[in-house]
Amino acid sequence: MENYEINNNTVALYAMGNKTRVYEEDSNFIVNKCANEIMEESCEYFGSSLAGRKKGTENLIGVSYKAPIIVEESNSIIFFPTTSPRLPECSWLRLSSIDRYYYEKNHLIVVFKNGDKLSLDTTYGIVDNQVMRATRLESVLNGRKLEKKIQKNA
Repeated sequence: MENYEINNNTVALYAMGNKTRVYEEDSNFIVNKCANEIMEESCEYFGSSLAGRKKGTENLIGVSYKAPIIVEESNSIIFFPTTSPRLPECSWLRLSSIDRYYYEKNHLIVVFKNGDKLSLDTTYGIVDNQVMRATRLESVLNGRKLEKKIQKNA
């Protein structure tokens, strides 16, 4: 597959060099692009750029390094990188799809709500910190949505 946009079914983008294993709720498949390219193109599909989304995160929660990204606001599609996005091994995980994660045999195992598991070469602390950042971003986004709703009904 050559083209792919992140959507409501996307769970994770697992970096495999110049290719990406895309995990969706009911399937997984290979896309012939790196994970960061898919993130960039998906942000553009939804009307921004990866750099623009990163700047938005910085404005909302003050995080600029390994920043979680709001790919699409109305459905709260928020992904976070597992390492610096400048590195080719950077994978992206969707916050709302994660059930739990644990460290086992020098790998972090992420268990998604659909039961799929993904083994990552990273530490528990790094992913835990990324989950906290993404949760903070989600909270700010939801707070703004609520404010708009209240203003609209006032």
